[in-house]
Amino acid sequence: MRFPKAYTLKEIAEIIQAEFVGESVFPVFGMNEIHVVEEGEIVFVDHPKYYDKALQSKATVVLINKKVDRPKGKALLISDDPFRDFNKLTLFFKPFKEASSSIAETAEIGDGTVIQPNVFIGNGVKIGENCTIHPNVTIYDNCVIGNNVTIHAGTILGADAFYYKNRPEGFDKLLSGGRVVVEDNVDIGASCTIDRGVTGDTIIKEGSKLDNQIQVGHDTVIGKKCLIASHVGIAGCVIVEDEVTLWGQVGVTSGITIGKKAVVLAQSGLSKSLEGGKTYFGSPAEEAREKLKQMAHVKKIPEMLEKLKKN
Repeated sequence: MRFPKAYTLKEIAEIIQAEFVGESVFPVFGMNEIHVVEEGEIVFVDHPKYYDKALQSKATVVLINKKVDRPKGKALLISDDPFRDFNKLTLFFKPFKEASSSIAETAEIGDGTVIQPNVFIGNGVKIGENCTIHPNVTIYDNCVIGNNVTIHAGTILGADAFYYKNRPEGFDKLLSGGRVVVEDNVDIGASCTIDRGVTGDTIIKEGSKLDNQIQVGHDTVIGKKCLIASHVGIAGCVIVEDEVTLWGQVGVTSGITIGKKAVVLAQSGLSKSLEGGKTYFGSPAEEAREKLKQMAHVKKIPEMLEKLKKN
């Protein structure tokens, strides 16, 4: 998430009432999660296990719960609860705006685009030319949709990330301030749910086609010309490279990469990254031929046991 203008380290510290380590005029341009953070941005860390990862990331400012030695060129924001204060920054820069109409006045809709009845289009949404948005679609604030996109009935773009911190008193939600970006020539089926990024973007790239009832988690990137069949569930922070095919009821865990032109057969479960150009099956998914051989051998076990008994 980039800020509308550069802020100083002191100004950011004042927003969250935190101590800072570094020059007071140190420029800060945005905030992001560790997997997408860029130079000039803030990242947060609240567990010693991840201190080094945060301090060695591209982040220029680290929001942290302990004073530590900082690498050259970085600044620190010291907080007793970085998770809470990261949420404060999200609320400050991306506050919730109540809707006053079904199509927000600040929404931009391109020529030739058809908006069917009962569609909701939120604040700051941008929709390109020659799109078709079918009934009962909900497009949350700040989503971006390219040209020649079709979105079928009941689909929701831009709901919050499923991201919680487990505290003694209950689950604490990490607030979402990111977007959903849908590029040109994408088709999205009925009753799909595509969550926005926490601070970055959930992206569906040009030419990809999604069937009905698909879940795409926060900050996931789906590449160009992908085919995704019904009932696929993709967790957050997944990278699906170009021309990948995911058949029905595939489940994908968070933070992995599916390589270019990989094919994953129906009802498979992905627990780790997969190389491109191969076909996979099973849970956990393996190369399909090898998995089918294993299943064939398993079927022979009763017969082998009977032979052993007779001997």
